[in-house]
Parts: sequence; structure tokens; C-alpha cells
Amino acid sequence: MSDASAQDRVAVVLIGRNEGARLVAALQSVSGKARRIVYVDSGSTDGSVAAAEAAGARVVKLDMTRPFTAARARNEGFAALGADLPEFVQFMDGDCALDPGWIETAVRFVDAHPQVAVVCGRRRERFPEASIYNAICDAEWDTPVGRTKACGGDALVRTAAFAAAGGFDPHLVAGEEPELCVRIRAAGWEVWRLDAEMTLHDAAMTRFGQWWKRSRRAGHAFAEGAAMHGAPPERHFVAETRRALIWGAALPLAAICGMLVTPWSLLLLAGWPLQVLRLAPRLGFGHAVFMVTGKAAEASGVLEYHLRRLAGRPSGLIEYK
Repeated sequence: MSDASAQDRVAVVLIGRNEGARLVAALQSVSGKARRIVYVDSGSTDGSVAAAEAAGARVVKLDMTRPFTAARARNEGFAALGADLPEFVQFMDGDCALDPGWIETAVRFVDAHPQVAVVCGRRRERFPEASIYNAICDAEWDTPVGRTKACGGDALVRTAAFAAAGGFDPHLVAGEEPELCVRIRAAGWEVWRLDAEMTLHDAAMTRFGQWWKRSRRAGHAFAEGAAMHGAPPERHFVAETRRALIWGAALPLAAICGMLVTPWSLLLLAGWPLQVLRLAPRLGFGHAVFMVTGKAAEASGVLEYHLRRLAGRPSGLIEYK
């Protein structure tokens, strides 16, 4: 299959806000790789709209008087393709650049595997050496190859399967991709991760506060996903939610409350360094420290979701950059 034949069967939907040079790189990377390119902008003030128009993309400007989510942006980008849909859509974030060979590789794979609806490859951080937080992101993107349960924000999707599933849930502030994959798999399709380069991502995370917000957002996604699809047999995000609450909330709370009985209860906090030592041989010491510490941020996200739910308040967007 030639690049041209793959290109004619694919559209690209990019989403972003104030991505600047990152968006320009994203647009350049998809030029000539798809039949159509749609850029969905969520209130940029840095010239992103003009850059997308100059690159030949169709621009969709979101109505920012309505609550924003990445899921809603992707859905509106898909809707902008109209009735003449290509076979596949490559979803991407505006801070990513597409690998030159990815589209052809992905289309060839799904052609050979008609049961596959979603396929992703290796997403890498552009500057993993810039901070420990970027390095952790790069390690997180290195997921197992083969049939899997979910993809991330960059993925090639069969438009028929996407439309039949109803697209992303626009109300989710995070975790919308795994949630969509739950519904797609329930319809009998498969999700695969290929051993192929897909995108370069620029997390631009250099501060502890950014990493904390990102971890908090993950906890929120775990809690909401478990609330939606936590029942057997899926058990979506149930284990992740449980780990966040045990390590990030129950353990320190038990240690503090136990001091009312005995100061020896503070020994419970030794569970954290012991967990770091257990994980360090596999992850590296720095990554292990932040993984364990991050459970407190994740627990705060879990609790935030449930408190908002009890109060009947909608969840707010959690952005780390």
C-alpha cells in the first residue's frame, strides 16, 4: 500500500489551545498524510487559528461559553468532517507531531485485522531529559505491545466504529479515551498497540505543581471511569482507584488517627519508602518516588470527583499547562 492510498482514506482531527510552535510542528507533520485536516481551537490567543488556516486545515472554533472538554473538542472535529467520512480518523493533540510512517503502518495493520477499531503506537516525549516529570511521561507512554484495553489521545480509529459508539463522552474532563474504548470493545471490536513510532509529545512539565495537577486529574479520571464501568466483568479503573485511595489517603489517615492511641502508628508511613524500594529496580528510583507520592494527588482527584458528585456539581477542567 502506498502513502497516497493510505492518505486518501484518512482524516486528521487536531485539538489545541495556545500551542504556538508546537501546533505549527503538528500541522507540518500531518501535511500530505491525510485527505482532510480539521483543527479544533478552544479559545487560542496566540495565532493558532491563523497558523492552522495557513496550513490548509479546516478550523472549528469551539463555543467557549459552554463547558470545555477535550472529548467535546474531538467530537466537534469529527462532526466537521460531514457526511463524506473517510474510513479512518487520526486523532491528535496539538502538542504532538506525527511520525512520517505512522499512517501507512496503522492503516496496513487494520486492513489486515478487520476486527480492530482502534490502533495506537509509541508516543514519545520530545524532551524527556528536560525534567523528571517529562521523563515519567515518556515511560508512561511505553505501554505493552499487542491487544490492549485502551489508547490515549493519539490514535487511529475506524470511523464506522467511532460513530456507532457515539464518539467520546463530552462530559468527561479526563479519561475519555479509555472510556470510549470500553464501549467500542463492548461492541465486539478490538484495540491494539503496535510496535511502531506514532507521535512526539511535548508535555512541557517543569514544575512540581504541574505534575501534581496531572496526577490529580488522573485520580479524577479513575474515579469517574470506575463509577461508569466499574461493574464486572469490565472493572474499569477499579484497581487504579483503589490503589490511589489506599496509598494516598487511607495509609496517611490511619497513621495520623492512630496517634490518638499510640505514636507507633506513624510507623505505618514506612509503607511509602518500602513501596519506593520495591518499585525502584523496575522503574528507577526517581520515577518510583514520584509514583508513590503521586498517589496522594490521585487520591485528592478521586475524592474531588465523589464530593462534586454528592453535591450535584459538574466537574471542572483540570489542566496542568
